[in-house]
Amino acid sequence: MRKSLVALVALSLASSALAAPPPPTLEAQADHALAEDRLAWDFVEGITTEVGPRQAGTEADRRGREWAVAWLKRHGFAKVADEPFEMQTWVPGDLHRAEVLSPFAQHLVVAPLGGSASTGPDGITAEVVKFETVDNLRAAPAGSLAGKIAYISHAMTPTQDGSQYGFAGPARWVGAGIAASKGALATVIKSVGTDWHRNPHTGGTAFPEGVAPIPAGALSLPDAANLERMFARAGDRPVTMKLTLTPRDLGTTTGGNVVGEITGRDPSLPPVLLACHLDSWWLGTGAFDDGAGCAIAAAAALNANMSGQPLRTIRVLFAGAEETGLWGSKAYAAAHAGEPIAVALESDFGADRIWRFDSNFREDNPDLHARIARAVARFGVSNGTEVATGGADINIARDQKTAIIDLQQDGTRYFDLHHTPDDTLDKIDPAQLRQNVAVWTQVAGILANEPGPIKPKE
Repeated sequence: MRKSLVALVALSLASSALAAPPPPTLEAQADHALAEDRLAWDFVEGITTEVGPRQAGTEADRRGREWAVAWLKRHGFAKVADEPFEMQTWVPGDLHRAEVLSPFAQHLVVAPLGGSASTGPDGITAEVVKFETVDNLRAAPAGSLAGKIAYISHAMTPTQDGSQYGFAGPARWVGAGIAASKGALATVIKSVGTDWHRNPHTGGTAFPEGVAPIPAGALSLPDAANLERMFARAGDRPVTMKLTLTPRDLGTTTGGNVVGEITGRDPSLPPVLLACHLDSWWLGTGAFDDGAGCAIAAAAALNANMSGQPLRTIRVLFAGAEETGLWGSKAYAAAHAGEPIAVALESDFGADRIWRFDSNFREDNPDLHARIARAVARFGVSNGTEVATGGADINIARDQKTAIIDLQQDGTRYFDLHHTPDDTLDKIDPAQLRQNVAVWTQVAGILANEPGPIKPKE
């Protein structure tokens, strides 16, 4: 009888062991993500299909946050919340038209720039003055653009690291403000992008303090090229344009940051922050910018947890209203200023493969930097030597002077899609999306299980 009882106990223990295999290693989970992950695709396919464009401050923006909260809860995240903040809200309106009246009459494709003023529904008609660069515009005499429309060009080209955005971006970021300060009625720019589709690239523009906003729009690259050929052929004849843009300022509205956590074994340790932004411009469905980023961050947090509960909490931040002024990033940094974080990283450069790893602790914590570099090398990621500065939505990390990691994505085609109607789900390559998730899983898992300081205090 005793032998039978012992045998039954042994059989029971053996059955229990078979029923509960140990969790996969972090490396195995990252490899699985590379081959089979569906979490990220589920997120980005879902939000682009069920919500679509998520212009900050609109009803669609609210629906996007509700959708994200439900997704995080459904997948087991803790402390899921939509943390509200107040923001100034601009919407694009319904009329977006540019028409050359002379000397070569034809319509051009245009989109308003965020923060610009309205022409009114009747539009404005004026001579257009061409500037090859923002620096040429800066050199224009004071008052020389009174009653005119300024056109600003640039020569942006595709790059893997996206560095040409910094070169060409001022045409959009500050061009309208400079033109307004010199008396311009309105501004049109060559879209800050690298595609040659008839799709204008929108994005925010800014006006200096004391300078009233003017109407500002972006022409698609083919239309900008056409306008420049018109200038070349016009000779001494003025190029006259009718521009109609009807954006509106809605004043103060309420936005929100969506947050959730994978709870660590030791919640007293500062967490790992994985960030993205949830809003998008109205033109596309916000798949590349930045639905994919939120998908990658959320999937990585879940995958890292599948290899066993991490030591540190992993927090995801889906920042709101990034596109219209980093409202969510600033609000999150202010609301959580007293809560130290260990390290932050952000995905906001599309969904193409990660090719380089950078940190801001390569010198301060060389062992950890090297360990991460070795771990991601098998995914084709090189060990970078640049000092990571982080994405726009991790202001809190810069404020705290804490650890930051940049997982650099291939940006060769990013500015073909950026802020355009082409920012749609079909542009995402599932294999490259999975590579992002695999790399993020590996990195997030290492960081979340690091017991000591990730970036030692200076």
